[in-house]
Amino acid sequence: MTATHDAAALGIETPRTLFIDGAFEAAASGATFETVDPSTENVLAQAARGDATDVDRAVAAAKRATRGPWRDITPAERGRMIFRLADVILAHKEEIARIETLDVGKPLKESRGDVEGVVATLRYNAGAADKLEGATIPLGRSVIDFTLLESAGVTAHIVPWNYPLGMLARSVGPALAAGCTTVIKPAEQSPLSAMLFARCCVEAGIPPGVVNVVTGFGEEAGAALVAHPDVRGITFTGSVETGRLVYAGAARGLKPAVLELGGKNPVIILPDADLDRAVVDILDGAFGNSGQVCSSSSRLILHRSIHDEFLDRLAEAASRLTVGAGLDDCDLGPVVSAEQYGRVTGYIAEGGRNGARLRHGGGRPKHLGRGYFIEPTIIDRVDPSHVVSREEIFGPVAVALSFDTMAEATALANGLGYGLVAGVYTADIGTALTLARDIEAGSVWINGWFIGGQQAPTGGIKDSGIGRERGLPGIMNYLQIKNVGIRL
Repeated sequence: MTATHDAAALGIETPRTLFIDGAFEAAASGATFETVDPSTENVLAQAARGDATDVDRAVAAAKRATRGPWRDITPAERGRMIFRLADVILAHKEEIARIETLDVGKPLKESRGDVEGVVATLRYNAGAADKLEGATIPLGRSVIDFTLLESAGVTAHIVPWNYPLGMLARSVGPALAAGCTTVIKPAEQSPLSAMLFARCCVEAGIPPGVVNVVTGFGEEAGAALVAHPDVRGITFTGSVETGRLVYAGAARGLKPAVLELGGKNPVIILPDADLDRAVVDILDGAFGNSGQVCSSSSRLILHRSIHDEFLDRLAEAASRLTVGAGLDDCDLGPVVSAEQYGRVTGYIAEGGRNGARLRHGGGRPKHLGRGYFIEPTIIDRVDPSHVVSREEIFGPVAVALSFDTMAEATALANGLGYGLVAGVYTADIGTALTLARDIEAGSVWINGWFIGGQQAPTGGIKDSGIGRERGLPGIMNYLQIKNVGIRL
């Protein structure tokens, strides 16, 4: 296992500061908090503990920027700035990937891929900056009527801990393309890459106040950001419970909010499916990033005729996955924190107490004495009403159910409050499209998992959220439509 390191020992800069109005500053209170390397359980670095005072300073800076040079920059130049930011991030790819791995625990290869995804996201939105067009409205010869697309103003971006920089870029990229200014509140479990992003913004020439970062805790910095009267749009990714609080706060200020709130995503596998392909996809979908993915393939709905065969194949493939420290670049790293470790192992134990079968894994790998490591785990013989079948575990755990009829499979898929993504594996395109129509989810993936990219809108329905991110719909979150009418 990799020797214990902190960020300083690895030559990685982790300032104990916030980033406000183009400057790195301590929190007004001077307070800091620890971020922990989940592979070693050792303190990795100190981060500034921002609160309402710091949020107020950051929002004020962002508001000034909406009236400063940023407002007068042409859309084409705005796009060029975002392209430069993408280039700077790519130049710092290795440093960012290493700090992301240390802070979150994921394998280094995944962090490198995440940085490449950030670059692609920024470039997509940069290319759209000068293509956001209004429309003319036909009201007759005596009137000229048209629409203008204007930036929403100051926007808040509350980022989750599982893909810190990726989720940041997913909302900040389109906000910048739309001409908004931003205040970012990264998760307290993984704040470090947001500060590297701020440093990249300086290097890329993003004007002061356009991007601000306030690290801290949700109940202090996050709540203040949601409640701030000068914030005119909120993007949040996280739990359903916190999402409801964010939405209630946004409603009090009559602010639009985009929420992605997780899922317990069903994967229906039919007897005619290509099981080899399905095993490869589910292995990545269920255990990638140690299962800490809102769109993980965590709920397997298997036709009874292939149930045992598929799980045997999946368990055999899972047994070949390596588990270890992120810098050792194994297949699975640890979960992010002691709290998350307790949550995931608690669900596994709860399944056993209620008669479920542990088909594979279920504990800490024997060779790892420290760190928040959990083996890839497969559970079956689970009652659909049980908590492990119904609640998002957010760890490397796949839960298997069985069905006999299409109607039963559809009912199982739709039987929860979640509705983020779903999957269907079958050789029959008619069956696949019928299920895609009938399943209640924001995205349905057929014969594949993690299908999509920067161009494809994503988001949930029901308890899984409101609104869409990515693609052109994602940019519209940060624009408002103004109508102009002229009587001739």
